[in-house]
Amino acid sequence: MLTTSHLQRVFVMEDKGQKIKLSDPQVTFSPQAVLNFYSATYPILTTATVSGPVIADDTVQYTFTSVIGTKG
Repeated sequence: MLTTSHLQRVFVMEDKGQKIKLSDPQVTFSPQAVLNFYSATYPILTTATVSGPVIADDTVQYTFTSVIGTKG
């Protein structure tokens, strides 16, 4: 018998060298909407971009990457 299952979405961000996994706040949100949702809690995400999805560990993972550069 063939069965299917819905893979859980996980959002990963890196802050100060640590990878932080963020849960999916609402399955109907687009990845960009999730980024906007978490940017209120993590200000570094206000300039981040979304990459993915990548399927790993039976989850669909999106990565938030900060695009803050250096001035000068």
